[in-house]
Amino acid sequence: MSASANKKLMQEIFAAAASPDPAVRDRSLFVASLADDARWIVTGQYSWSRTFMGKEAIMNDLHGYVRTRLRDRTRTVAERFVADGDIVVVEAKGDNVTPEGVRYDNDYCLVFRLENGKIKEIREYCDSVLTEKALGPFPQVAKEAAS
Repeated sequence: MSASANKKLMQEIFAAAASPDPAVRDRSLFVASLADDARWIVTGQYSWSRTFMGKEAIMNDLHGYVRTRLRDRTRTVAERFVADGDIVVVEAKGDNVTPEGVRYDNDYCLVFRLENGKIKEIREYCDSVLTEKALGPFPQVAKEAAS
């Protein structure tokens, strides 16, 4: 796919998943576009830093745990898309609250690598201090499964 087609796909994914109304948020395009052998790399050197290998690990170990730490459904709003070949960079902002009432509005730079219309790799850059402050350290059991 072209850079513009990859960018359009990522814009559609974020638009569907970022509705202010939790009842109409739709992550199905993201899930359908995620390759079975995709990997999600949480960069840095903190408890969340690791590589989640495969669609199942991304959806269950990473996203599944994040959903337990946030009220309602998670929401990340894209602010900018930049595409070059099979890479799409998305600057985004979280709009979330933990069950304890702590705001978790992280800033993200997400680097997506696509192949034939499927997301093969995601590199996540964010405020690691905020992540651990609001969500706590990543659980050891999930850490061992992901690495």
